[in-house]
Amino acid sequence: MANSPEMRASDADRDRVAAILREHTAQGRITMDEFNERLEQLYQSKTYGELARLTSDLPDVDLRHLPVKATEKRDLHSGMRAAWGAWAVASGVNWVIWLIVSVTSSDMVYPWPLWVMGPWGVILLMSTIFGNNQPKRS
Repeated sequence: MANSPEMRASDADRDRVAAILREHTAQGRITMDEFNERLEQLYQSKTYGELARLTSDLPDVDLRHLPVKATEKRDLHSGMRAAWGAWAVASGVNWVIWLIVSVTSSDMVYPWPLWVMGPWGVILLMSTIFGNNQPKRS
């Protein structure tokens, strides 16, 4: 069923139109004053017809093909996630062994798991921060 102009718009519909207006402002088609006026009208709009009137004088914008912003968080690739997972599991196992030995002995046992997790963790941290976080392609 097609959206008729009388149908009620949702918050997601209004957010989509706000993104379109932001893109047209960034491209210089509308001024900041116009953007603010339209944004004010946008959040007072109740129907698809009212939303359509806000962008009727602007060309269509495909929001799926907008350039990715540089400020977006980059996810770690699966190899780096696996490396951190292996580090966490190995560290956990070493601490459990240390805890069992410490509890069953009468003396305080030196926290040797730090020597396992420390250097390995530092190397992983440096790889995560300064690496390109992209898997190697052959």
